[in-house]
Amino acid sequence: MNFILFWLVLFIVFLLVELVTAGALVSIWFCVGSLVAMAVAYLGAPFWVQMTLFLLISVGLLLGTKPFLKKHMDSKTITTNADRILTKRGIVEEEINNLKGIGVVKVDGKSWTARNIDGEVIIPVGMEVEVVAIEGVKAMVKIVEQDLN
Repeated sequence: MNFILFWLVLFIVFLLVELVTAGALVSIWFCVGSLVAMAVAYLGAPFWVQMTLFLLISVGLLLGTKPFLKKHMDSKTITTNADRILTKRGIVEEEINNLKGIGVVKVDGKSWTARNIDGEVIIPVGMEVEVVAIEGVKAMVKIVEQDLN
């Protein structure tokens, strides 16, 4: 029995799934596998060869390209310019108290909600701090060591 029509129908189904899930890259590998299987079916290969090539091509492409594509197409990462304040110094405008969940620091002329990276140590108003990380919308700061020279 000739399976060309079978592989053509599978190709169309996988293509429709891919089009419906635009941008998700769900079944594109199976489209390619279907085309390869259809080509060998046209050449008269037995069904087990067609199925083997379909599986090898589809799974091989899936495993070989998915990690690469996922890394380069990560749409969940939204770049911001918040990291521009990293390593900059600022002045505490409102006492930083991690236990109470309060604290504001002014860095580059802008006020940021702040937390002390050193944990429970309270940082009073007027202290100079350095931004060491950004967590969400909070600046994670540490007290700047004053030179005693």
